Amino acid sequence: MEIKEKIIDKIKSLSDSALEDISESNGYLSLTINSHEILNVSKLLYEDEDLQFVMCKDVTAVDWAARKDRFTVVYHIFSLLNNFELRLKANLKDKEESIESVTSVWHSANWYERETYDMYGINFKNHPDLRRMYMPEEFEYYPLRKDFPILGIPGSLPLPKKEES
Repeated sequence: MEIKEKIIDKIKSLSDSALEDISESNGYLSLTINSHEILNVSKLLYEDEDLQFVMCKDVTAVDWAARKDRFTVVYHIFSLLNNFELRLKANLKDKEESIESVTSVWHSANWYERETYDMYGINFKNHPDLRRMYMPEEFEYYPLRKDFPILGIPGSLPLPKKEES
């Protein structure tokens, strides 16, 4: 059985509602997972002896702006055993802007989730240290959201003083 079929079959056996969509683009398999099942699916992919997705390479998000499910959280994970990269996606339902953290599965997701929180405002529930990375803690905006102005918000952040030469 090919690795792609193994992954899909194992996720389907986990729960009827876990797998929402399957797509493939440029040789990458993308699975859309129910956002409420992301932690269970992550544990399965990590712990399964045939799969062993032991590396989380990135966590990011997409802001669709006008879509009903505005945000999609995207995970890039890798199996050293199978030399296979998998993309997991989870659409955040309606106005929900939170999803369970996967840092208990992949420690490397820690900073990726923090960065996604800082730039998109997505809350990762049960994250061990969810705080901003780039923006000041008191900054009330999220720069990678589609509704954030391209030129920024005048006066929202003080700029460093220019040294005179």
